[in-house]
Amino acid sequence: MTYILALDQGTSSTRSIVFDKLGRIVSLAQKEITQIYPQPGWVEHDPMEIWQTQLATAREAIAKAGLTASEIKAIGITNQRETTVVWHRKTGQPIHNAIVWQDRRAEPTCAELRENGFEPVIQDKTGLRIDAYFSGTKLKWILDHVPQARELARKGELAFGTIDSWLIWQLTKGDTHCTDVSNASRTMLFNVHSNLWDEDLLQALNIEPSLMPQVLPSAAEFGSVKADLLGHAIPICGVAGDQQSALFGQACFTEGMAKNTYGTGCFMLMHTGNKFEVSQNGLVTTSAAQTSAQTEFAMEGSVFVAGAVVQWMRDGLNAFKKSSEIEALAQSVPDSGGVMLVPAFTGLGAPYWKPDARGTITGLTRGSTMAHIARAALESIAYQSAGLLLAMSRDAVAAGSAPLTELRVDGGACVNDLLMQFQADLLGIPVVRPTMVETTALGAAYLAGLTSGVYESKEELSGLWQEERRFIPQLPASDAQALMQRWEHAIRQTCAE
Repeated sequence: MTYILALDQGTSSTRSIVFDKLGRIVSLAQKEITQIYPQPGWVEHDPMEIWQTQLATAREAIAKAGLTASEIKAIGITNQRETTVVWHRKTGQPIHNAIVWQDRRAEPTCAELRENGFEPVIQDKTGLRIDAYFSGTKLKWILDHVPQARELARKGELAFGTIDSWLIWQLTKGDTHCTDVSNASRTMLFNVHSNLWDEDLLQALNIEPSLMPQVLPSAAEFGSVKADLLGHAIPICGVAGDQQSALFGQACFTEGMAKNTYGTGCFMLMHTGNKFEVSQNGLVTTSAAQTSAQTEFAMEGSVFVAGAVVQWMRDGLNAFKKSSEIEALAQSVPDSGGVMLVPAFTGLGAPYWKPDARGTITGLTRGSTMAHIARAALESIAYQSAGLLLAMSRDAVAAGSAPLTELRVDGGACVNDLLMQFQADLLGIPVVRPTMVETTALGAAYLAGLTSGVYESKEELSGLWQEERRFIPQLPASDAQALMQRWEHAIRQTCAE
């Protein structure tokens, strides 16, 4: 049997998973990482903690599998996207904490770009909207605020990267400074048509080109892990940002196929083939994981707070001790009793793009209980995702494509049957959960397997995908529409000045 190691560096934890050739999990190791909140709207991680937990879990996963590193054919890496690290090329030490994708501190820079008329230029070149979510303005903030950073950058002594680049640098001990197209496309600095860093955008944000990593296809050779780290040199053969990796792991390789990942946030992607389409409905266009130099695209909508609302109820409201307990609490009432929870803790993402919005709970009465709020919290994940799919369907129809007929789902919260059924009810199309819900890590393993010759083609990978359960809509369309109207009303209340 052939084995592939997937390194899955996420927002709340770092994991390493050993897969066999059939895409089955052989072993898994996981460590939570510290969330740092220096002030409201700011979110950071310690890059050294990310690196140390990734190395530790990789060693643990190989040991748990009863393997040695020499038996691992290749490594694939998938990562939280947009999270920004800058480090010294000589020492490999970061000059600041990693600024996490959820962080909003770069909003003033974004406002300046909008005022200077950059919105259409950035959308045409990168497929993205101007938002503090993306890496470019985070990088500018670090260069502007860390003493001597700009001077060191001018001398070529600093390196920038998203988490994939940071891990590759550490794993190869500085031999390789690179990223893949899917991560590069999330920086707001990358021209997705040419697959090159855009000189005009780098100049607009005053970013030295020497900071930037080399960009490769997602299935490529990214260097080798040094032998002393894992016991044997292993080639890194696949890299993709977590959402594009999940799209790949769900075998959504062709135009019109879509998936939604339910993690800390929610991320819905629909493959659009080789067609670059600018959304008219608040979505962004992004590079899909690419197995060659040929460009591939996806339409994407991002919900900033999804599973994180469950963590907030657990840690902020002390509503329960374990996140898994929310389903039983929510099911103890027949519905939310009119309560609506909009978890805009760090603003609202697609399709609203309201960076200043903050969370609200509306519809409370004397009869409202913690169970109703728990139900509303779970339902908020489905409402936000439904908003994305409706926007996506409008874009698809406008482009002359067929509307979606099913939605493939993955991520931690997709195991929640109550949530998945409510999602199907709101969408009016089947929600399909695969046997393997660890599709983010699986996508990275598949990409590494293609490069290293474990798999011959995408068709072979499509044959490995298996359905575990299909949730069929049970709510009349008129009722689903009425619920969505109530949700939009709650959104308007959240966004009211």
